[in-house]
This record gives sequence, structure tokens and C-alpha cells, in this order.
Amino acid sequence: MTTDLLDFRIGLGYDSHRLGDGGPLRIGGHDVPGDFHAIGHSDADVLLHAVTDALMGAIAGPDIGRLFPDDADENRDRDSSDFVKEAVRRITEAGYAINNLDAVILAQKPKMAPHIDVMRGKLAELLQTQMDRIGLKAKTGEGVDAVGRSEAIAARVVVMLRRQS
Repeated sequence: MTTDLLDFRIGLGYDSHRLGDGGPLRIGGHDVPGDFHAIGHSDADVLLHAVTDALMGAIAGPDIGRLFPDDADENRDRDSSDFVKEAVRRITEAGYAINNLDAVILAQKPKMAPHIDVMRGKLAELLQTQMDRIGLKAKTGEGVDAVGRSEAIAARVVVMLRRQS
């Protein structure tokens, strides 16, 4: 990595998981009650996976699959907050802190609106920042594609880092 730190860095993260019958759905470190759960090697928290990739992308680091391979036994059913904590450790080590983060959860159901502020609080805690630096919203698939048919869930995240003074 270069020794010249940029004042700001931007990272983009995306993740998706198939949905299966039976809840709850772990998203943003929070269990959302409902009829679905995400299928994955870890706890399949689509939002925290996208956050991890956004953070690592901002510092041109390895993606979540290289950091925490899905064929490694130690990552089976692992809490995705571990992934975010490692990404935060790495951005801090690189000389950066969270400026702000914005995310979209793409899910037909269950309804996310009642859970958004809880998720924002959990994200702020994991990211070691204030809740007013975390934007989060949810959109349905309007009946279109795998998200709209409730076959999948996805998340998109953009993060801006600022150089620590």
C-alpha cells in the first residue's frame, strides 16, 4: 500500500443469498422474524457481508471470500459481525475511519422498516461511529426477479472513509 494517504476513499459492496423456509432472517446483526432465512456458509447476513466488502474495497484490500473462505470449517455458521470487525481493524490500521455509510436491503419480505433503526444502531456500534453516519433503507423487488419472488435477498453498500488526523 502506498504511504501517501488520500483524504477520502470510497468502497462499494454487494451481496446476495438464496432464501429458505423458516425464520428468523439474520440481517444487519439483527434477527428479523418471518418465514424465511438466508442460506449460506456463515450466518448469511447479506448486509454485513456487503458492508465488509465495501470497507475492504475502500482500502483496496481483499474481498470477503478471500478473507473468510466459504469452504473453511471455521467459517461455518460464523457470526458475520466478525467479518465487519476484521474489516474495521484493517481500515483503522490503514489510517482511516468511517466518514459515512449508505446501504439498501433488497427484500420482498419480511418488511424491514420496523427493524431499520435497530440495524443502524448495530452497524454504528460495529463500525465504531455515530448512528447519524449510517444510512439504511429497504426496497422490495416489486414482484420482479429472484428478490421479487422472495427467492433471494440482496444488499448494496457504499462507504466513504476519511483519513484519521
